[in-house]
Amino acid sequence: MDETWFAPIRAYCERADAGFWAEPLNAVSNGAFLIAAAAAARQERRAEPRDPAALALALLVAIVGIGSFLFHTFAVRWSLLADVIPIAMFIYAYFFLAMRRFFGLGTAAALAVTLLFLAFNAGLEPALDALIGRSVNALSNGSIGYAPAALALLGVGAGLLLPQGCALGPARRRAGLALIAVAALFTVSLGFRTADAALCPRLPAGTHFLWHILNAAVLYALIRTALRYRTRTAAKGSAFLARPSNP
Repeated sequence: MDETWFAPIRAYCERADAGFWAEPLNAVSNGAFLIAAAAAARQERRAEPRDPAALALALLVAIVGIGSFLFHTFAVRWSLLADVIPIAMFIYAYFFLAMRRFFGLGTAAALAVTLLFLAFNAGLEPALDALIGRSVNALSNGSIGYAPAALALLGVGAGLLLPQGCALGPARRRAGLALIAVAALFTVSLGFRTADAALCPRLPAGTHFLWHILNAAVLYALIRTALRYRTRTAAKGSAFLARPSNP
């Protein structure tokens, strides 16, 4: 493997040297992702019917925690990929599931919209750089990459609140309100991620560990929302099928 894969990375203010435990709070706080994954998996086990998609997302949350732990301990290029790739996988997997589950799109349509979202995500940072003439990634301490996810959460939540005129409307509304609340929490967590570098002189431990804790809560809430929506719609559908027809 090329030696550049082992080049040290100092991305957060808690890291003062290249040691394995140079970021104790940032490393240990990844346990929140494992807790969130276990809690989501427990919710899925109790669901009727079972929800393989939610279980797969819970597994991804656990992988996010492991990858982030590797980055905040080894802090080299290969561990950075172990950190960011699982996060990206969760974002696009959940977006695809949202298109299928909340909006009822077919597989091809949901995939097409997800690819459009991916293109928007890839193009936002270069567009903002060109607009302001500076690196928005540097200004945001690397948080700009998560802005499309926050916008998507808000957009999907708002879309679910639109009048539908169907039997599943109340379940959609609950899911929409839940996603908007999650978007707000995600925005707060992004604030802690962004503020980490700026607060270094006054807060040597930084605030990145709070991003981990709050983001773990965000991922758990997203899985729980998808799981509860499926359970409610399944129950509603069963009740409809069980309703006797008019004589």
